[in-house]
Amino acid sequence: MPVLIPAVEHSQDTRVGAEAWHQEARAKIQKARQATKRCAQEAVTMWQPKDSGLDPHMARHLRRAAYIRPWRFCVEMLKGGGTLEKPPPGEGVTLWKSKMKPPVWHSRLPLPLNRDVLALKTAEFVHTHTRGARLTAARLAHAQQQINGQLRRLQRQREATDYRLSEVRKGLLINQQSVKLRGYRPKSEKVPDKADSMLTWEKEELKNMKRKMEEDMEKSEAMLKTLATCRDTLAFYCKERLQAVDLMNQPLTKVLGQAGRYSWVNLSRPSTPRIQGEKTPPPDPVGTYTPECAIELYEAKRLLMESKDILQEMAKNVEDIRKRQQQTSDRVCASLAQKRRETLELKERMNMALGVMRGTIHRCTRYNHEMYITSDLIKGPLSKNHLETREKLDRPLVRVYQRHVGTQLPEAKRLAQSTDKLQRHISHLEKNLEVLLAKRKNLAYSLNCKKIGQDVDYDVVRLRLRQRHPHVLYQQAQGLVNEWNPRTPRIESSATPE
Repeated sequence: MPVLIPAVEHSQDTRVGAEAWHQEARAKIQKARQATKRCAQEAVTMWQPKDSGLDPHMARHLRRAAYIRPWRFCVEMLKGGGTLEKPPPGEGVTLWKSKMKPPVWHSRLPLPLNRDVLALKTAEFVHTHTRGARLTAARLAHAQQQINGQLRRLQRQREATDYRLSEVRKGLLINQQSVKLRGYRPKSEKVPDKADSMLTWEKEELKNMKRKMEEDMEKSEAMLKTLATCRDTLAFYCKERLQAVDLMNQPLTKVLGQAGRYSWVNLSRPSTPRIQGEKTPPPDPVGTYTPECAIELYEAKRLLMESKDILQEMAKNVEDIRKRQQQTSDRVCASLAQKRRETLELKERMNMALGVMRGTIHRCTRYNHEMYITSDLIKGPLSKNHLETREKLDRPLVRVYQRHVGTQLPEAKRLAQSTDKLQRHISHLEKNLEVLLAKRKNLAYSLNCKKIGQDVDYDVVRLRLRQRHPHVLYQQAQGLVNEWNPRTPRIESSATPE
């Protein structure tokens, strides 16, 4: 059976234990309570919102209500008089049933999944760097493609400019050959005219065109070298960035499409309105978009703008020079054709003059022959075959009449005067015949020279039209001048051209 202990009234004086012993026990209990409270507070504060500050001067029973008040739903008054409860803004889990939304709580100690989280953070950082490197590489590759396309366009424009330069050089050769062919004309046809001045003017114009085209070729050559250097630098930087994207097999063009930037240098086309393009990231010396890449992309943009202006200027110069060369050649050919028409008109006049002179010479020759016969008849018959004979001055009638003194007849004097006058007329007529024959020979020579000058001008125009054809190259045009070799007419010693 249990031992029955008699009830004893407890009082301060009836304690059995010593006072020091009681105080020591109470001190231990107080310390245990304080440790329990402290550990409980620390355990609670290990998992709490990041910004949780309590007012230490506030009463304990009011702290919890003040702490929970920002978590409760906000009541908004509507225009119709009703109310609408909305959760407070920010991150966290919304408790719709209790009308509360506590903020996101953070732990001050590493969780059991801390290692996995750190591995995920590291992978995310690496992936971010890789995506940045891939995006920068895509932008560098696209800029390189644009530079390469500009190089091809500039090269094609250089070929067109070089072709036009060869046409200008061929025009200079045609001008030189035209002057050389016109040098085959006779001396009387080499009088300076407007065709010669037009050929000189054409030569100066072609020289100016040649200098302008050569300047364009030099400028484009320097731009080609600069663009090639920029392309190689962009390729080097792109290859350097691609060293960190071995595990990502997405095409670079798709990367640009996802980023909304189809042209990093803003030249190929404007940004699409559906996708907002990413802004240019600030250069970072230790990041993916280094200052060197930024400088090179800016240089690529500047070169693209400058080369675009050069391309437009070269194309405009090629078209202008083509029109100017065509107009110049047409004006020269028109002047040569006009000179040929004038020569043809003069030839027709000379032919008419030769026809009239031929009849005059025939009549003068016939009249001169008759004069010779008349002169012979005045002197008397030379043979009995002459049907018409004249009596001599010693005929019987005259001798009988002259027996008397002072009966001299004037017949001999008149005959002598008539013979002398006839001889002078014959001499003058012979001189006129000589002059007419000389003029006819000179006119015939001039007519032949006009014919050669007309043929030369026609051949020059034909040569110019043949050589300026686009299918005739500069090397072919150099040998065409030897195919035509006119012969200059020879001047006889009896003819003196005037």
